Amino acid sequence: MKKIITTILLAIPFLFYAQNDTRLYDIINSVSVERIESDITTLTNFGTRHTLSDTVSTTRGIGAARRWIKSEFEKISSECDSCLEVFYQKNLVPKGENERIVKDVWVVNVVAIQRGSKYPNKFIIMSGDIDSRVSDPTNFTSDSPGANDNASGMAGTIEAARVLSNYSFESSIIYVGLSGEEQGLFGGKGLANYAKENNWEILGILNNDMIGNTTGVDGVTSNRDFRIFSEPVPPTETEQERKARRFYGGEVDGISRQLARFVHKTTKEYMPEMNPMMIYRLDRFGRGGHHRPFNDMGFPGIRIMEAHENYTQQHQDIRVENGIAYGDVLEHVNFEYAKKLTAVNAINLASIAWAPPAPENLAIGGIVQASVKFKWQKNPGVKGYKIYWRDTTSPTWDFSRYVGDVDAATLEGIVIDNYFFGVSAVGENGHESMVVFPNQVFRD
Repeated sequence: MKKIITTILLAIPFLFYAQNDTRLYDIINSVSVERIESDITTLTNFGTRHTLSDTVSTTRGIGAARRWIKSEFEKISSECDSCLEVFYQKNLVPKGENERIVKDVWVVNVVAIQRGSKYPNKFIIMSGDIDSRVSDPTNFTSDSPGANDNASGMAGTIEAARVLSNYSFESSIIYVGLSGEEQGLFGGKGLANYAKENNWEILGILNNDMIGNTTGVDGVTSNRDFRIFSEPVPPTETEQERKARRFYGGEVDGISRQLARFVHKTTKEYMPEMNPMMIYRLDRFGRGGHHRPFNDMGFPGIRIMEAHENYTQQHQDIRVENGIAYGDVLEHVNFEYAKKLTAVNAINLASIAWAPPAPENLAIGGIVQASVKFKWQKNPGVKGYKIYWRDTTSPTWDFSRYVGDVDAATLEGIVIDNYFFGVSAVGENGHESMVVFPNQVFRD
């Protein structure tokens, strides 16, 4: 490794330009509430999209729904000179796999890949769930419109593909409808395994599950709040890595948490009217979503969803009981809110896909010294690197210094014990990679 030590004098003003890509504002403005409403309406009109429902009918059931989703992706591709690779990815789940699989079923995902020009094997994914359910998870015949859960997330994914297909990116973007979520996260498991088998480098998955409700069961109404769920460290970490965390930190700095911070930062910069809430959990208490199978395999993944849920409108038979209207029906969806969260996804997909590769093999030093030192492996196509640090109790990266096109740097006057640190790569276009937390320690 080239030994370049750059001393950063904290008294010197930070002169590096701030990222401000006006294309991201264009992306926000291009998201259409009318198209989102139309797509959610179409999905609810299939009657039920239960994973075990009809696959032959052209108007009802999950088969008709997934064929329509595929046709929408293909239509988008036809309008962008075949910029999307559209295909089904499927796995057979046998009867009895769990108590919700009451017959053999093909779990079929609809995948659309927009290939990157420089890093075609690096992928950032946006997902929505195709399937729906009523109170009994094994009832695959009753009407289950699934308007918010999760036609909203599926419609947002299709709309993001429409908007972003007008741009080209350095890394690849995947837009996917995942099936089998309500039966046991089978669609996510299938695609995560497919990604591993095909040696995909997953930069992250943005799992969108319910992005259309603004009034919670607690009576709170907000069309600006949304939650970002992320687990602290990957479940695939080794015992050696776990032991190292006791001495060097990193309990809240896993790859999924860095993805969550990236989404938080991008949203606050380009959509300051929104209130992203970083929730330090894999998912809601005792519940699950389709990012989890990716996390289980060591990929970064987060869940983006509404902040205020209404449980009377989730997983419910359509009925009126004690004056309460139960059921996940169209009239409960706030389409403007779904548009906002779709835009949140779109600008983050674009920002990650435009960014250069993150630094590799980041090492940190400075034990019992009055300065912090860094070394990393440089990547091609990078303008320079940026060091971030924060108080150990802060959820976000609050301080930063651009250090240029180097592979080592020193922060003078900063005591390593008092902060957490990370490094990002900055591209010629100003876009930054996600921040990387140190994975090595050195002494000199």
